Amino acid sequence: MTVRDDEAGQQPGRRPDDDPGTGVVIAFGRQLKLLRIRAGLDRAEFGRRMGYSAETVASIEQGRRIPQPRFIERADEVLNAGGVLIALKEEMARAQYPPYFRDAARLEAKATALNVYAVYAVPGLLQTEGYARAVFRMQRPLLDDDVIEQRLDARLARQEIFNRRPAPLMSFVIEEAVLRRPLGGREIMREALEHILLMSRLRHVEVQVMPTDREDNAALGGPFTLIDVDKRQRIAYAEVQDDSRLYTDVVRVRELEARYGILRSQALTPSESSAFIEKLLGEQ
Repeated sequence: MTVRDDEAGQQPGRRPDDDPGTGVVIAFGRQLKLLRIRAGLDRAEFGRRMGYSAETVASIEQGRRIPQPRFIERADEVLNAGGVLIALKEEMARAQYPPYFRDAARLEAKATALNVYAVYAVPGLLQTEGYARAVFRMQRPLLDDDVIEQRLDARLARQEIFNRRPAPLMSFVIEEAVLRRPLGGREIMREALEHILLMSRLRHVEVQVMPTDREDNAALGGPFTLIDVDKRQRIAYAEVQDDSRLYTDVVRVRELEARYGILRSQALTPSESSAFIEKLLGEQ
């Protein structure tokens, strides 16, 4: 992720890629294999005790697949690792995401409020499994199947935010074109629209549609997200073509706050938006 001097107190630079097959993922896999051998377990027996196949264990040990937190916790227990594997859980969680999104994912997980403007696709937090898989499969350059499944797991895990208590307030403004673009096919898009409608009925979630025929649009500069990490700090996140920025500079954040506020006033109201999505479903 590209970072500006005024962002999060960090210096410009890029973290090493920790996608499957590199960095901390390989280190974890090697550590897991050593602990398994020390315990006198072959992959099949270890997998049986863990509730996973030997093939899955092999993928993790070889750094081709990133384990979920529940796997790490259970492996530490089964192998009597004394917390050695659990100590890597946070880094492994970060490695689930492409490098440009890792810092944003960390902030999102502890957010007290989120405001999302979506231009190109359904926001990740509102995507169904089928829609998300379709998005990953059409990415260019092509992603390996293991990477697709790992990123799919990570995207769906992000949606646990809807079950948090206290629940964060969430607002989504989605361009009409996003809802009409049948990524993955008509059936997958229909399922996606039904899911958006369902999530919009949650008390802490508001979904608004920005109609294509509006003559004014306050955010032609592209998609962005406002993340409230506590009552005193709001951070802005913007992403385009696998490059991203986090902004903490007050002036820049306030500019995006103003844009989002105007967007909400220009878009359909939440109730009008629900009716609009129901109409789209009727056209499917």
